[in-house]
Amino acid sequence: MFEKVNPMHPDKIADRIAGAIVDEAYRLDANPKIAVEVLIGHGICHIIAETSVNIHKDVVAEIVHRITGDDTFADYMEVPQDVHLAKNQAEQIRCGDNGIFKGMPVTDEQKALCKTADFIYGVYPYDGKYIMDEARLIICQSNADTNHLKESFPEAEINPLGDWTGGPEVDTGATNRKLGSDMADSVTGGGLHGKDLSKADVSVNIYAWLKAQETGKPVELCCAIGDTKVDGIPYEEIVRIAGKYISDLGGFEKFAEWGLVRHGA
Repeated sequence: MFEKVNPMHPDKIADRIAGAIVDEAYRLDANPKIAVEVLIGHGICHIIAETSVNIHKDVVAEIVHRITGDDTFADYMEVPQDVHLAKNQAEQIRCGDNGIFKGMPVTDEQKALCKTADFIYGVYPYDGKYIMDEARLIICQSNADTNHLKESFPEAEINPLGDWTGGPEVDTGATNRKLGSDMADSVTGGGLHGKDLSKADVSVNIYAWLKAQETGKPVELCCAIGDTKVDGIPYEEIVRIAGKYISDLGGFEKFAEWGLVRHGA
């Protein structure tokens, strides 16, 4: 059983905004320390960033407007990173937080649902969510031609409650609230989005997930803030592996669109 949401779901919009702000931090600094939380809905986007680099509020507003495509007001608050955390990270790349992580191989069912979600989103680039289990395929797609979807997916339940609008004018969105969609059977004690690579919630999650795909077996890891090794590997190397994964996707904003479990994963 698996649920997937597309990049226009309000929670994914929040993740994308947070990711775009992290991308901007890396544009300004090769090794920023940043954590971003976003809450968006009904015309306003509240953002708090703990960051080592200053990101101008006008740049943040441009990001919000580009992703939401409307006149959403960006309420941006920026605070410096804690002085003790900054000091601990000053001379060496160390694990930026505590965490538990379980990477799981992606199943054929999960790959199939990702492919379905990607196809529908290509036709209807609006808020949508999709569920598949052994017995049911449920498609909830806003601003869609329901008859067209029924023709394309005759075995599916299409919009069980009827046509709907969707998006942040209907529902609120928050960062890291759709980790089930992003990670499928994988498990984390933190969140994937809105953080720099020093954070284990980003790098160790990516590392564990990649290793699970490589081995075809579950990968369970834990770490403590300040660790220099995880799974016997230097944390700096884990950061490098995660950074390459993000770079290959096109950045943190692109990563936030579909999470770890995406079409072709």
